Amino acid sequence: MRNILLAAMMIICATGAIAHSPLKSTVPANDAIISEVPTEVFLGFKGNIRLTRVSMTHADHNAVKMDISGHVGFIKDYVIPIESMGLGIYIINWRGLGADGHALNGTFSFTVE
Repeated sequence: MRNILLAAMMIICATGAIAHSPLKSTVPANDAIISEVPTEVFLGFKGNIRLTRVSMTHADHNAVKMDISGHVGFIKDYVIPIESMGLGIYIINWRGLGADGHALNGTFSFTVE
């Protein structure tokens, strides 16, 4: 009986780990060096997520809240317009809620030379 309970707990824990929806890809790619400021950024997640906040930081500027109002509900792919702040390092910070109810957050960056 003890082995059955242990096996059931392991399955439940494994299922929870699989349910998270981490960031899978971005455009521009994380740490990319590009020649022009893009007009938008792409965030692709492994599973459905509802982004609750995305902000961008550039050089000595304060963080700027990015417009995610065009995205409703839980989805995997987000295309978000970006404001040009010239050459330098752009850092994108995001927060969201996975379809499994877990809070998620992360960052990625790219450099415009």
